[in-house]
Amino acid sequence: MVIPAPASMTVHDGWRDLTDPTVSTDRSIAAEGYSLEIDAAGIRIASSDEAGAFYARQTLLQLTADGRVPYVSISDQPRFAYRGAMLDVARHFFGVEDVKRYIDDIALLKFNYLHLHLTDDQGWRIRIDSWPELTAAGATTEIGGRGGGFYSKQQYCEIVDYAAERFITVVPEIDMPGHTNAASVAYPRLSDTPVVPYEGIEVGFSSLAIRSETTYQFVDDVVREVAAMTPGPYLHLGGDESLSTTDDDFLYFIARATAIAAKYGKTLIGWHEMGRSTELPVGTIGQYWSFTTPQEGAAEHTLSFVQQGGQIIMSPADVAYLDQKYDALTELGLEWAGPTSIPESYEWDPATIVPGVGEEQLLGVEAPMWTETLADIQDVEYLAFPRIASIAEIAWSPAGPRDFAEFESRLDRFVTLLDTLRIKHYVGFPGKN
Repeated sequence: MVIPAPASMTVHDGWRDLTDPTVSTDRSIAAEGYSLEIDAAGIRIASSDEAGAFYARQTLLQLTADGRVPYVSISDQPRFAYRGAMLDVARHFFGVEDVKRYIDDIALLKFNYLHLHLTDDQGWRIRIDSWPELTAAGATTEIGGRGGGFYSKQQYCEIVDYAAERFITVVPEIDMPGHTNAASVAYPRLSDTPVVPYEGIEVGFSSLAIRSETTYQFVDDVVREVAAMTPGPYLHLGGDESLSTTDDDFLYFIARATAIAAKYGKTLIGWHEMGRSTELPVGTIGQYWSFTTPQEGAAEHTLSFVQQGGQIIMSPADVAYLDQKYDALTELGLEWAGPTSIPESYEWDPATIVPGVGEEQLLGVEAPMWTETLADIQDVEYLAFPRIASIAEIAWSPAGPRDFAEFESRLDRFVTLLDTLRIKHYVGFPGKN
């Protein structure tokens, strides 16, 4: 068996040497779905689109052992259209090659969206021509004081193109009105209070100048430039942890900023706090990050997106946040929502978290990776793998009861593949302690 579990798989007696598959088009197969047949006659893939054929090859890779593959019949398609992984490049900066490596990592598990958290208090990571000091000054910091960094427009497009070749769409996030200290360091007029560079891990202390027209010119320019170099359908505007913004100012900002952003042809995404507003552009997507038992207001704010014509991406922090420790002894990671063992990351269902948000209201699932404690891409892989396989299975495989013992047997084989590919991973598998 493979991860994520296919919708249907029958194993037959027999093995054959791995050879290049024959690929054909079958328009009756669902988008991103595929069939895979392996027998004495050969290896055959059928799909209605190129993405399905790509995912079939990922399954074939996982089935391979010692250069051979078993005889199988697989019919498969994803549960959700949005299967995301997020990488925070703001708190610690990761260069182009590191991001490409993470793209390759998540492609193994049939993820199809990479959410890049590009801006925060600790650093601004994307070049904006109309506001050049955002990177000249705002990109020079990160947690730990290692100098930061940013992506030129050419580098960002290189990441976008590399992802697209693996059927992964980049979702850029420009977080506001909180998490904006780095922007205000670059342009002090964006804040109502004096700011200094910040390289710590606290949240909630920064805010844009909500009643200043300069702020809304900034929003317009940034969104226009980011949208122009992002071919995917989504743009994330953050909206979380705006603890230094009054309720009235937050609602005023969200109404104006989302209206501005919507001009540029993208479907907007916001963290669930953005659902406090009842003036969102129709179809705005909410991303839920509270717990599997929602904290005060989280369920109500999440449901608000649905009531305004949008859908939901589920990322409950206590089961889907990859930056949480596996257990109390894990050398990296945080614990405010964890520790989160592999069984805990596997044994939840996104359609049962928020009342009124079921299968039809869900766009999909995302596994965020925040990087307060992660200094290099090997650290990222260590916390992501193998736990991210749980989120991949929830996002791809059909809804229904899950058997962790059965998943564990497949996960053991997947860890062997990680070792073969030299992908660093947590070694306390399966993390039951």
